[in-house]
Amino acid sequence: MKTEVRLPQTRRAMNSNSLLLLITIVLFVVMYAIGCMIYADKGFSHVQTFLNLLITNAGLICVACGMTCVMLTGGIDISVGSLIAMDCMILAYGMGVKGWPCIPLLIAVLLIGVVFGAVQGYLVGYMKVQPFIVTMAGMFFARGMTAVICTDQISITQDANATFYAWANQKIDLPAFFGYTNSKGKLQIPYIRPTVIIALLVVAVIFLVLKYTKFGRSLYAVGGSESSAVMMGLNVRRTKMRAYILSSFLCSIGGICYCLNTMSGSVQQARGFEMDAIASSVIGGTLLTGGVGNVIGSLFGVLITGTINTLVTTNGKLLSSWANIATAALLCFFIILQSVFAFLKNRSK
Repeated sequence: MKTEVRLPQTRRAMNSNSLLLLITIVLFVVMYAIGCMIYADKGFSHVQTFLNLLITNAGLICVACGMTCVMLTGGIDISVGSLIAMDCMILAYGMGVKGWPCIPLLIAVLLIGVVFGAVQGYLVGYMKVQPFIVTMAGMFFARGMTAVICTDQISITQDANATFYAWANQKIDLPAFFGYTNSKGKLQIPYIRPTVIIALLVVAVIFLVLKYTKFGRSLYAVGGSESSAVMMGLNVRRTKMRAYILSSFLCSIGGICYCLNTMSGSVQQARGFEMDAIASSVIGGTLLTGGVGNVIGSLFGVLITGTINTLVTTNGKLLSSWANIATAALLCFFIILQSVFAFLKNRSK
């Protein structure tokens, strides 16, 4: 009887995943193609413009992957922006003020992410406190600790740490045939930063974890139906705790990428970053109720929000607030789609 009940649920989940992912990818392709046609004379169609989306949003991609894992369980994590600010401040203060080497600081930041996630995961999974309340407390704590470390904006210069500075400024050139000739007749070779490779590796690893491991399948099962997951013998509390540990760990990786892009630390950094991550995951097809979603969709969700910002910037005449308005409209669209899927799922039970 259990097999007969579970198979249709898995098939519906796969259909929801596939359809939402397809809609997201098509939306990105159409949006980017329109930008290439309208702003071709401003360089929007150049390969480097697309690569800049990945470079600028490398940290957000990592955070969105962690957010997707949490949202698959039906939870949420609004502490990620503050955790990134704290990570950047630790790196900036350690290297820029204390002169400490970057490798121990990077390891410390990753360990802090694991501990931070373990505390939040324990409260959510084992103590059964609402995820919003727990992660809001984590948000206030991390933002407060950022100010405790230092209230000033600290820059990481070459003199402060030559190794970290070299990583931040390293260019990885693409093959020359991707290049283009600028107005001065000089060949421009497209490039990426090391942060892009890190972000794409995170996407690939989390995709494989969600698709082929027991832990990944457990995330979908818990988000799909907690009671059913318990009857299948899954440890729901441990699964939730691991999801939050993974989210904060990936957030710390994203914080390192973010710091490599900004080369600074300040109390005001990454304000609203948690909303960008949630928006990217939802636009990428992750259901707010849990059980449906994947990191490939979240990647395209980040690219969509990044494309909107690039279109507004390239236009030059629109206020930056139009990017927020467009993102809000897309969120409404995908939330309506999610409601439709949830209705169909409940109706078929």
